[in-house]
Amino acid sequence: MEKPVYYKTKKALANILTHSFLLIVAAACVLPLLWMVSSSLKTQATVFSDMSLIPKVFHWENYYVAWTKGGFDKYFFNSLSYTVVVVVGIVFITSLAAYGISRLKMPGKNIIFFLFLAAMMIPIPGGFIALYALLNKLGFLNPNTGYAFLDDLIRRLGYILPLVNQGLALGIYLLKISFDNMPSDLEDSASIDGCSKLGIYWHIALPLAKPAIAIVIIFNALNVWNEYILAMLILQDKSLMPLQRGLMVFQGAHITQYPLLMSGITIATIPIILVYVFMQRQIISGITAGMAR
Repeated sequence: MEKPVYYKTKKALANILTHSFLLIVAAACVLPLLWMVSSSLKTQATVFSDMSLIPKVFHWENYYVAWTKGGFDKYFFNSLSYTVVVVVGIVFITSLAAYGISRLKMPGKNIIFFLFLAAMMIPIPGGFIALYALLNKLGFLNPNTGYAFLDDLIRRLGYILPLVNQGLALGIYLLKISFDNMPSDLEDSASIDGCSKLGIYWHIALPLAKPAIAIVIIFNALNVWNEYILAMLILQDKSLMPLQRGLMVFQGAHITQYPLLMSGITIATIPIILVYVFMQRQIISGITAGMAR
């Protein structure tokens, strides 16, 4: 039986309102990014006088000035190295821990899991005093080995380790849920074929957990890439600063040069956007799988 015109009109109106709302939200998110990129390609004289999103003349030299004279080359590669090392460390540790808690039989594993969940309620700024005292006592803040390269490496390690620790709780939680839903038949078949527990973890569990791993990667990459407070507390050497800390230093020196400042912010934004674009399928499938459960 054909539905009355009233219900068809109501459904069409609901769709129009829903899509209109989503378009407004999308525009509110995208327009500031477009304005940022547009401003980075203008001059100091036209950045506020020319309100168009497409500049009349593209000044690509702003990026060159910000990259070289602003020191963004060092800041960028510092952040890139910190992000890669921290994310790889988090994925490696959390995947092993989550697989052990989920698939291995051992006493007290649920208590360990709930302790990790409890750690999610403690933000890293809440432990800054204890963290600073611990790192100072362990010699991570002011090492004096006699070798400048080794001293810098120790300082970097003192910054990386707290960031790895910060991402463990959420990563273990997400990956444990993924491993819990892994069919036991696959594990039994692999065991019959002579595959060890580590072999099952590497060849079966990790490929099946790709959506959850993608979420862990993007969340922690965002956290590390945008981290500022811990870097300000621990890293005093300008050559070791990550991008966000360097951006604040650059802003203090070039606060009135808005095109250069927008160029620096654009440089800081592009890598995370690229990570999301390349991993969006895994992220969306991981989120939808979690909602389905």
